[in-house]
Amino acid sequence: MRKILIVFGIVILAFGCTQSGIDNPEISIEELNEHISFLASDSLKGRKPGTPEGRIAAEYIGDQFQAFGYEEITEDGYQYFDVITQVVAGENNSLLTDEFSGTMDEDFRPFNFSSNSSVEAEVIFCGFGFDINKNGISWFDYKDIDVNGKWVMILRADPELDNDESKFIPYAKDRDKVLTAKDKGAAGVLFVSGVEYDKKDELAKLELDQLGTNSGVPAFHITRSFANKILKKSGKKIEDLEAYLIKEKNPVSFNCGVTVKGTSEIEYKKVKTQNVIGFLEGGDPVLKDQIVVIGGHYDHLGFGGPNSGSRVPDEHGIHYGADDNASGIASVVEIAERLAANKRSLKRSVIVMAFAAEELGLLGSKYFTDNPPVDMKKIVAMINIDMVGRLKDSNEIMVGGTGTSLQGEELLNVLVEGKDLKLAMSPNGFGPSDHASFYVEDIPVFFFSTGAHEDYHTPQDVIAKINFEGLKELDNFIYELSYNLINRDSALTFQEAGPMQQTGVRRRSGVTLGFMPSFTNTGNKGLGVDGVTPGKPACLGGIKKGDIITAIEGKSISNIYDYMARMSKLDFGQTITVDVIREGEKQVFLIQLEDK
Repeated sequence: MRKILIVFGIVILAFGCTQSGIDNPEISIEELNEHISFLASDSLKGRKPGTPEGRIAAEYIGDQFQAFGYEEITEDGYQYFDVITQVVAGENNSLLTDEFSGTMDEDFRPFNFSSNSSVEAEVIFCGFGFDINKNGISWFDYKDIDVNGKWVMILRADPELDNDESKFIPYAKDRDKVLTAKDKGAAGVLFVSGVEYDKKDELAKLELDQLGTNSGVPAFHITRSFANKILKKSGKKIEDLEAYLIKEKNPVSFNCGVTVKGTSEIEYKKVKTQNVIGFLEGGDPVLKDQIVVIGGHYDHLGFGGPNSGSRVPDEHGIHYGADDNASGIASVVEIAERLAANKRSLKRSVIVMAFAAEELGLLGSKYFTDNPPVDMKKIVAMINIDMVGRLKDSNEIMVGGTGTSLQGEELLNVLVEGKDLKLAMSPNGFGPSDHASFYVEDIPVFFFSTGAHEDYHTPQDVIAKINFEGLKELDNFIYELSYNLINRDSALTFQEAGPMQQTGVRRRSGVTLGFMPSFTNTGNKGLGVDGVTPGKPACLGGIKKGDIITAIEGKSISNIYDYMARMSKLDFGQTITVDVIREGEKQVFLIQLEDK
């Protein structure tokens, strides 16, 4: 019976179309081509967030929504927010002693996680900066030496550079070593690359970090020649110290007998970008209070380059993003038009969206769910359309999130019957696109894609390679799903499908609390919890969505990097304390980690 009703509804839809203000409500290849041709044109220069071209893309989409009759529920139909597009060293960076002074970019450079502060103190050489008593490693570079209020000079990496299975790897990250040094009382850190680690001795580049968090102390990368000037009074050299540490695997720490004065200044360049939002109110007196969201991201990588996400970072050229994700936005626009043409038959309300800054870390969708212009509890389903322009000869469509509702898979199977499409379903709700921001809010999601290809994140993702026949067929299918979600008698029933946690945000050897971290900047005052996984340690121990984790085992957590470093030092089966701020009050929870 359900199948008959769905088909009957689609038949009525075909004959009951009302085209007020819309010339051609049907999804057409001509209009799909028109939208992608504009969004993936030379003139839009890759639609990088915060650029004039990115703004033009947003205005183009907004104009489409407005022409179809969608209402503005935000300022002019946009939702503005800031993103970090560049990290640069300020003009006031300096490192000097009474006898010599370093030159910025030649002798030293601050790390992107360096705090903006000044330190004048003695320098203590502390080997690799380890403090490890785990996994068969006992290495204590800070034993029997006072680093409180001083600079520590640390070798980068670890003593087993040729061993891809080295037990030192989890402890070798620069930022993790800064946290250890800070725990020991160090006021600042000077990193140096040994000759075995980097023969060219190139200074570390300032990498983009959307969180804009710092380690709490100044941290510099200095060249070997500059380090050896600091070591001169000790009679030692970095090359010899590295060779000894690698061969003997025995800590060496000592006071260099030199005072260094240093000032670190890092600037995060921010730009304003915008989500594009249109609202169409449903006609049912009761169901119009429920909302179905249909969206995709419109940003791309601009001209590419280092730290842009480009797969060819050395190739400077327009990254057109015809498939990623002009194809998805063209689909959203065409589906939005067809829904508007049939407004009289829509029971629930609809939000159509073009998300900004997805390529920078799902920032647009996350900003929407953190700052919703509507009650998030009213959103009953979300459809995300991302990279749908390369349907292959197999006609296979990837659909994620099919397990996030009790009815999802059955509904899709009914709708696809009789069509020349094959659905490759994945139940997981979390994934590398904007639907993840809704899934962690307990909203059923559907994620449509035709999959990755060799042109992904390169200048070769161009309109000439779009399969327009396939795109039209897929969009009509997504429209039918949208129409069903908007008009079904009862909303989908949410269920958890897969972990609500970010890939990679876990201890590298397996220990995890089991929660979805927030990537919203907390001002270095902790790590927010966006969701917890049932049955995992965080949930079992009492951690809840909305908590801010401030310490593990009494050791401070300022951001996600601190969290990962702290977790790397924990054991399976261990019982730990976790400090959180909940609704402005501090609470401490006892958490039992999972056994191996």
